[in-house]
Amino acid sequence: MTYEANVPLDQSDWQIPDFQATMLKDRTSRYVIVIPVINEGERIRSQLRDMAQQGICGETDTVIVDGGSTDGSLDLGFLKEVDARGLLTKTGPGKLSAQLRCGYAWALAEGYEGIITIDGNGKDGVDAIPRFAEALDSGHGYAQASRFIAGGQSENIPLSRYLAIRLVHAPLQSLAARHWFTDTTQGFRAYSRDFLLDPGTRPFREIFTKYELLAYLTVRASQLGYSVTELPTSRIYPANEPVPTKIHGLAPLFEILSVLIKALLGVYHPKSRSN
Repeated sequence: MTYEANVPLDQSDWQIPDFQATMLKDRTSRYVIVIPVINEGERIRSQLRDMAQQGICGETDTVIVDGGSTDGSLDLGFLKEVDARGLLTKTGPGKLSAQLRCGYAWALAEGYEGIITIDGNGKDGVDAIPRFAEALDSGHGYAQASRFIAGGQSENIPLSRYLAIRLVHAPLQSLAARHWFTDTTQGFRAYSRDFLLDPGTRPFREIFTKYELLAYLTVRASQLGYSVTELPTSRIYPANEPVPTKIHGLAPLFEILSVLIKALLGVYHPKSRSN
């Protein structure tokens, strides 16, 4: 799919799943918050209410990218109440990375200068969102959330997940990026327009369907010489409740490990404009 751009863009090699865009208001900001969700129910509604109460949705355009929710949580009337700019609904194939390709392609076509992404499951402290806009203002090509640096906060994280992040995921991503990261599983991050449109990045490829795009973009920015940073954030898992996650069973864990190894080996690097 080629999204009709409001600004000149070379989309000749973009591979984007089909999606529908429903806008509730015009663009009002330099940056846009892109939130990928699927059946997050009250978690996404509570998160958007918090963002609206803190004035974040009014200050920075917010767009939800739905991967096929059936729980009614993304009612347009509600989205209008919380001052969201609109809803993108992916109708083509793919999972998380496909949703992000839809959202990022749309955002670049709209002319946004940077994109802030945050999960829609209510675990992240939305009060940190302005820090990511400040990081983009400061010239960073990529900013990553971290609960493990000074000023960050982590609560109720399962021990197995903590060990996997600290001993496997973050070290492998850091090795690939040639830059030390402490917290690489979070979807809370920001990208500059220049980084996403760099010919050495090329995020709009069908190779990115599930978890690949987040891992790839984490390592690619510093590889290409962009300034990168980590920002302190809070990530709170619910106490005495199941962990909000789309990862269940061993198969997805092995898949994530495979993605990390591929990112380390440069498998996702663009090889030519014809790919």
